[in-house]
Amino acid sequence: DAVVVGAGPNGLVAANVLADAGWDVLVLEAAEVPGGAVRTAEITAPGFRNDVCSAFYPLGAASPVLAELELERFGLRWRHAPAVLAHVFPDDRHVLLSRDLDRTAGSVAGFDGRDGDAWRAEYARWERMREPLLAAITRPFPPVRAGARLARVLGTAELLRLARMVTLSARRLGAERFSGDGARLLLAGSAMHTDLGPDNAGSGVFGWLLAMLGQDVGFPVPEGGAGRLTDALVARLTARGGRIECGRRVTEVLVARGQAVGVRDAEGELVRARKAVLADVPAPTLYLDLVGVDHLPARFVADLEVFEWDDATIKVDWALSSPIPWTAPEVGQAGTVHLGADLNGLAAISTDLACDRVPDHPFLLLGQMTTADPTRSPTGTESVWAYTHVPRGHHWPPDRLQRHADLIEQVIDQRAPGFRDRILARTIHGPHELETHDPSLVDGAINAGTAAIHQQLFLRPVPGLGRADTPIDHLYLASASAHPGGAVHGAPGSNAAHTALTRHRFTGPAYRATINTAHRALYR
Repeated sequence: DAVVVGAGPNGLVAANVLADAGWDVLVLEAAEVPGGAVRTAEITAPGFRNDVCSAFYPLGAASPVLAELELERFGLRWRHAPAVLAHVFPDDRHVLLSRDLDRTAGSVAGFDGRDGDAWRAEYARWERMREPLLAAITRPFPPVRAGARLARVLGTAELLRLARMVTLSARRLGAERFSGDGARLLLAGSAMHTDLGPDNAGSGVFGWLLAMLGQDVGFPVPEGGAGRLTDALVARLTARGGRIECGRRVTEVLVARGQAVGVRDAEGELVRARKAVLADVPAPTLYLDLVGVDHLPARFVADLEVFEWDDATIKVDWALSSPIPWTAPEVGQAGTVHLGADLNGLAAISTDLACDRVPDHPFLLLGQMTTADPTRSPTGTESVWAYTHVPRGHHWPPDRLQRHADLIEQVIDQRAPGFRDRILARTIHGPHELETHDPSLVDGAINAGTAAIHQQLFLRPVPGLGRADTPIDHLYLASASAHPGGAVHGAPGSNAAHTALTRHRFTGPAYRATINTAHRALYR
């Protein structure tokens, strides 16, 4: 009934939703193992389990999409570090985010006494809107039902102010809500998990969302490695009769009379799809490589030509003989650590990236994985990673990657003298290596397209309906290039699957006629 291209988390979620509906589902994955960017392997030293790409999953833990799949029944277990997040300032001060509200409030109040109450008020605001807001984010666009619930919870006046907040930069939002540097930097540093700097419009809501999720559900990790999340999705799918074939790269989506009818793999073998093809690949890959411009409206193709990727990434994994010797011991309790810049430093780094310059002083997002999950490495040791953004399109031969990894280690060693002495082994992944692990990480882009406001909602991946529907009937975009974008929450896959199911209900012909009419108006 359906062929899913790509066994990343979104592809596996889509396949599970369709299998639940009784569809016969086949997932084709180019790599030798499923999971995409959600995989774990011993890539540094024996006994050290390193997450090859993504690692912490606040949106995964809070996602209503993943909650509906009940993955805990298939072996998924979340683990937490003693603290969620620490941001270390260049002058060695730090601010701590904890699932304990009193502890977080006390930490931010250490920078300005007013911010303890301000943080509590912000979290109370989050608690009021949490359920309808997460539904609005993760359900198909436009979120009519969730939006109506959100309006009832907030009321017109507060809903209007929420709309304004969505446009604010992290710097501006922090200045409006808080008085001290600590709380402000929790927002701005969290926004840097995207490709948005503290002065980019819309960065504030990303930082706020991650900070509130951290206060609420933490930044949990799957026990045993990120790959356990993939294992649970695979186990659930196969229990429902779905099939996954790895090492089978799709090279073409077959289109006949404006309709997707199947795919062709690298060996030339055809697979017919009676009802749908769902693609968990970046939008440019799907449309320009697998479909081809001859099957697409010219205006749609022109929009794809200005599709904007997010920044490239360099990631280093270490096996350490013991935990990182932070000068501030409290930082050692955090699963995630931000370091290398204050607010203005983040702005300078963002400017460097926008100007195609590799920052001389990189901002690091660092994970202390054994602190979060003791199964990740032998007792007394630590499995650690850090990544940083770099401009796209640069050449990173091994010697240049080694020098940049040395620079990353220098940043850590400044805040944790003796860090380098504890390194047993390290592995470096530049943009090319990340793309080799997962072809969807094009030139090291981990978000499948910029998170900037001009490529969100109905503008993602191009101006349109903001839905999984494509100009090709029975073909659906199920990757992070679709609304609502990156992070491991399963929403693009779920939305694509539900759209395919809608297309094959008794109202399906009317639904498709409506979509066709809208597409003609948009792309004629």
